[in-house]
Amino acid sequence: MSSPAHDNDPDFHPDFSKVLLPAIAQDAASGEVLMLAYMNEEAWRKTVESGEAWYWSRSRGKLWHKGESSGHVQLVRSIRLDCDNDTLLLLVEQKGGAACHTGRRSCFYREWRNNACHICTPRIFDPQQGYGK
Repeated sequence: MSSPAHDNDPDFHPDFSKVLLPAIAQDAASGEVLMLAYMNEEAWRKTVESGEAWYWSRSRGKLWHKGESSGHVQLVRSIRLDCDNDTLLLLVEQKGGAACHTGRRSCFYREWRNNACHICTPRIFDPQQGYGK
């Protein structure tokens, strides 16, 4: 017979010894995977404190509040941690409809099918206007 589930897990401690942990953002309602980013300990703390997603931008080398430029913030509804304490799953409510800097709902907008790459998700907004570039 299995033991009952516990509400409190004292082992819920992300292991930042490698500095950056992968953080998957998934739509809390639909289950659609929106993006993969990385969190350092500061991004983790800011996410927990604010209830909005913060990440570490490897390309810019700085902390990044998701939606700071576009207004398409991620409201965090739940945070899960894998069994090795080195990957985070954020269940989010994606404001503005788009998680991807290309203006699409998901960063996973390309599909390999019939030996070719196909765009499988339309743009929600023009990134030239959304980011002022």
